[in-house]
Amino acid sequence: MSDDGKSAITIIGFVGSVFSPYYAFARRRGAADPENHVAINVAVYDRHGGWAMTERGRGSLTRDATALVVGPSRMSVAGRTLTIRFDEVRVPLPRRLRGEVRVDLPAAPFAPHALDLFGGHVWQPIAPVARMEVDLEGPDRHWSGDAYVDHNHGDEPLEVGFRSWSWSRVTDGRGTSIVYALQPRHSASRAFRLDVGRDGSSEVLAAPPPVALRRTGWLMPRPAHSDDAGTAKVLRTLEDTPFYARSLVRLGLDGHTAVGVHESLSLDRFRAPIVQAMLPFRMPRRG
Repeated sequence: MSDDGKSAITIIGFVGSVFSPYYAFARRRGAADPENHVAINVAVYDRHGGWAMTERGRGSLTRDATALVVGPSRMSVAGRTLTIRFDEVRVPLPRRLRGEVRVDLPAAPFAPHALDLFGGHVWQPIAPVARMEVDLEGPDRHWSGDAYVDHNHGDEPLEVGFRSWSWSRVTDGRGTSIVYALQPRHSASRAFRLDVGRDGSSEVLAAPPPVALRRTGWLMPRPAHSDDAGTAKVLRTLEDTPFYARSLVRLGLDGHTAVGVHESLSLDRFRAPIVQAMLPFRMPRRG
């Protein structure tokens, strides 16, 4: 998020793209190579906007300990700076989406957390409290703001392990609070909160009480967690799809209100044949 609250950007690097209809089709035919289903997804939220997620094959992938390169876009680490350079094509109207984002990183990542009882899905915060500089082209925009970096990996498709989940990250002067609420397929629902201070301290806590934010245009539920249901509010819907929503929200934590990002994901909706048929319009594939 930009410091003035007018702009935001989300960038995700996928190896074995979890939402790819092509990867799902390949798995149904037998063993599928995750490195043949890679993408760097870029979503810009401002008055110019832009969404790009082109899946590519293994011939477009290069990766090592310091870099992930997918086609014309790359993420690389040098010292304590993560630099992301992207040159993608937007959908549905094909226009270039180019830019560079630089994020400061802590000296070391934080501990990983298993999201299920079996350790098949793992989440690791890398830089829960960070700063970033954003330079975008077409037209030129330059801004600074609070940033967040994490990493997920799993041994099976998300829809095999979970029915749904929600996630939120709110930041204020004290630091960042992250809440995961998960509905696994093979065990009881669970939720937890991770607080990370601006001094680098961290603590795992019980999640605040659940609260239902208003549904999206696709009627996606937006379950959240807030100490005060009266202060919990959707400020802006950033992404509204049949199975996934990303929103700018205000939540109450420990007697304070904070603004941040909320995501809700329905894997039951995602695996529906009609949704799988719609996905290629948002996720074209090359190679």
